[in-house]
Amino acid sequence: MTIKQDRMAERIQEILSELLLREVADPRLQHITVTEVKLDRELMFANIYINALAEETREAEVMAGLERAKGFLRREVGRRIRLRSVPDLVFHWDYALERGERIAQLLENLEIPPAEVEDETTTEDVNE
Repeated sequence: MTIKQDRMAERIQEILSELLLREVADPRLQHITVTEVKLDRELMFANIYINALAEETREAEVMAGLERAKGFLRREVGRRIRLRSVPDLVFHWDYALERGERIAQLLENLEIPPAEVEDETTTEDVNE
């Protein structure tokens, strides 16, 4: 990503986080987090990754709420950022946290025997 893309993605993430926290009244969109925003080179599409921390079962309702609020969110992003055209907002559920937890559980459950400690006596000690 270019510096412009990075800055714009960060700004869009800040704006969306603020909107979801303070201005969106839909109860389906309570307690959700914008985990990442990725922009294409032309700044035409913003892929927005969302998660409801520790509430993965809410995925369907959250995604439905975001689709319903998409027009409002895009319009508000456009009002707060000066761009020739406002990127189309494409929402995705972020599975990274779930995958990380699953990997941590798998690692925790592994039964790895302790490394064998080499005998401290060496052949030089034996020959003396």
